[in-house]
Amino acid sequence: MIAPSRWKTIAVVISIIFGVLFTLPNVLPQNMRDALPGFLPKKTLNLGLDLQGGSYLLLEVDTKALRAEKLTNLIEDTRTTLTEAGIDFSGLGQAQGVVSARITDPTKMTDALNAVRKGVGSQMKTGGRDVTVSAGPNQTVQIALVEQAMNAEAGKAVDQSIEIIRRRIDALGTKEPAIQRQGVDRIAIQAPGESDPEKLKNIIGQTAKLTFQMVDDSVTPAEAAQGRTPPGSVVLPSGDDYAPAYVVKKRALVTGEMLTDAYQVFDQQSGGAAVHFQFNSQGAKRFGDATINGIGKRFAIVLDGKVISAPVINSAITGGSGQITGNFTPESANNLAILLRAGALPAPLIPEQQSTVGSELGADAIKAGAISLAIGGGAILVFIVLAYGLFGVFAAIALIVNVLLIFGFMSMTQSTLTFPGIAGLILTLAVAVDANVLIYERVRDEAHAGRTPLAALEHGYQRALVSIIDANITSAISALIMMSFGSGPIRGFAITLLTGVVTSVFTAVVITQLLIGFWYRATKPKTLPIV
Repeated sequence: MIAPSRWKTIAVVISIIFGVLFTLPNVLPQNMRDALPGFLPKKTLNLGLDLQGGSYLLLEVDTKALRAEKLTNLIEDTRTTLTEAGIDFSGLGQAQGVVSARITDPTKMTDALNAVRKGVGSQMKTGGRDVTVSAGPNQTVQIALVEQAMNAEAGKAVDQSIEIIRRRIDALGTKEPAIQRQGVDRIAIQAPGESDPEKLKNIIGQTAKLTFQMVDDSVTPAEAAQGRTPPGSVVLPSGDDYAPAYVVKKRALVTGEMLTDAYQVFDQQSGGAAVHFQFNSQGAKRFGDATINGIGKRFAIVLDGKVISAPVINSAITGGSGQITGNFTPESANNLAILLRAGALPAPLIPEQQSTVGSELGADAIKAGAISLAIGGGAILVFIVLAYGLFGVFAAIALIVNVLLIFGFMSMTQSTLTFPGIAGLILTLAVAVDANVLIYERVRDEAHAGRTPLAALEHGYQRALVSIIDANITSAISALIMMSFGSGPIRGFAITLLTGVVTSVFTAVVITQLLIGFWYRATKPKTLPIV
């Protein structure tokens, strides 16, 4: 077991080369990294928010707005369903979360209930019965949201918001953002390297709900403002230069969920910035049908309840693509394209807390971490050499290789190093030394029991290996649990610890064993230097 073998030698040499090559870019300036040949690694460690600086946001998903939107949709679905069924009604609206409509003809109550159950009751699907339809007093049909279904919808909205936020932040180029759910309806965001929390908040906090709705030209915005808005229409503010507001149909013809792509372009006619979009097959069909039936009319492009453009349909648009023009700059058009590609948030986000970690503070944290690592690592090296002499030197060499492997692996995988991660690295070094202590003390006991130097080394490594593996398995399990359920600093600590557990077993056992094997074969000692 102690005798050097070819596979051990090859494994150690490869590990050292790997560690050096992938760790080296972290100590080289940018110009030297750029000058490296293409086949050499150039990636460096990703630094966490506490080391690099960046922005922190705590957002709350507005589930009340989500409920209000669902009720509005129920009202419009009920209006459409009863109209298509030829049933006269009045007083359609909602009160205390219940949508109701009075059926004019009492003999039509049963037909109205069946029509609403078939039409409205099949609209919302979250895995069960989402709405209840019942007959109320004074010839009314009442539609109510099921509370359990609404809670499930709210939970789904939080999960969906997290995924959309992640896509938006990734599109900004921010590396390794930490996005975690907190409590029932809050989302915590850490964006290392993003020094402007307002910019981050504007990108991820905008709902970006895009809809295409027909303009209602039967009344003017001024008439609608005087209370003469037709049923099924609504007045929306304008974001263009042509009108202060528009009256549009509440029912959306096409929604942003049907978009497959969006990107910033320059309009060929005006030369200004614009956003080109592409629909999926369902959106393309709906958009084509709307433009075929609406030639000569106007349709409104609505973003978050504001009309950004209301062009006239001059011809059918059946290609499934189009262009949004307006008062865009290249940057604002690109930001809108990012939002549309990432998808609309299911509900608005309310900022609860925001903070910024400056780059100077991050640099101070790096300096403090480097000092603590140097002091901790230096103390460990001094102790192991003083306690075990030559064998301590072998252990010190293994520790240095261990550090190279940890930094090399984290650089290769682009893992994030946090300030607690540095603490995890120091703990890893201590655990690695602990493995060598177990081995050397076991070897000493075997030598005191009268075994020859070779037999003492063989038995010492064999019997200590079981304890080393057991101890590191428990550490690995703890690290995996922290990685699965922790966030931020806890996760950073766990990543470094888990990486160190794997590398420390290899370096503490294989590398020291190989070095001792070469030493023993060269010197053939009568006694061991640690006895």
